Amino acid sequence: MKNISGNISSIIDLINDPFGFSYDEISPILGEDDAKALYVRLYRGGLLKKPHTIWVQNIISATDAKKYLFELSDGKRIETVCIKRKTGVTACVSAQVGCPVQCIFCASGRPGHIRNLTASEIVQQIIFLREPINRIVFMGIGEPLYNYDSVLKSIHILRDRNGLDFPTDGITVSTVGPIKLLKQLREEHLKIQLTLSLHAATQEVRNYLIPGMKGNDINQTVEAALDYSRRHNRKLTVAYLVLPGINNAYTDARQLAAWFAQEKVMINLLEYNPTPQSTLKKPAKQEIERFKNHLERLGLETHIRVSHGNAIQAACGQLAGAIR
Repeated sequence: MKNISGNISSIIDLINDPFGFSYDEISPILGEDDAKALYVRLYRGGLLKKPHTIWVQNIISATDAKKYLFELSDGKRIETVCIKRKTGVTACVSAQVGCPVQCIFCASGRPGHIRNLTASEIVQQIIFLREPINRIVFMGIGEPLYNYDSVLKSIHILRDRNGLDFPTDGITVSTVGPIKLLKQLREEHLKIQLTLSLHAATQEVRNYLIPGMKGNDINQTVEAALDYSRRHNRKLTVAYLVLPGINNAYTDARQLAAWFAQEKVMINLLEYNPTPQSTLKKPAKQEIERFKNHLERLGLETHIRVSHGNAIQAACGQLAGAIR
């Protein structure tokens, strides 16, 4: 009787929120054949009206990006961005409502951490976008590794060959690098792409820019990210927001070279995207180019990342959602 009751409960949960279940969880409930049939219907367009727990409230478009405002079942809201590139469309998804890290250059952390998203809410961000996606990046609202279980479960669901069958190398997790969770990620059998949002070459500057990471030693953070790269044979991307007078001295470039010059690393230099209530100033292009030249002379592969979505407040650091 207990097993029957448990199975009925699982079936009810599955009916109400099927996107929160992996194939391996559905198979014992429905049987292998029916589980495969359901996955096809959910993820390959078979259901005309799909069950959902998030709703598209608004879509704002620009020539280079499209921003979706999603409302969740509890009234909270998040934003997801589709970035148009020559190679296809990248979906920038959110992992939390609000953000506990509270980088001073980012609007996402202004309200603090409201709650984590479920794996279903993450998956549905992809399902209900209205364009084909060939890359997924966890670079929206929130710190992905602080919602570790839901983010990893959503990746497993998105990758499942019975469903979307999304390629592993097309998924990137961008993180400020909580050390314990980076080490945990190293042990996963996923081989997803990793971006370390570093933004500083000293502990003092990083504490100022990213207050929520004060308890994480910058050297140990770098080493944990490099350890992931070595273990999974993936090139590590290091995101570095150039802020003149704060983190772009030649000594900063030398420290980055000391960490990364002999490793499989690409430095992505970011320009600041203005946000409300911030006193930071957008750097001149010459200042970013100068820092890029320093890094390249020191032997680092370096790119200046083109920012997309500024016209609709959809660029890096500008996402917040209309949080109720």
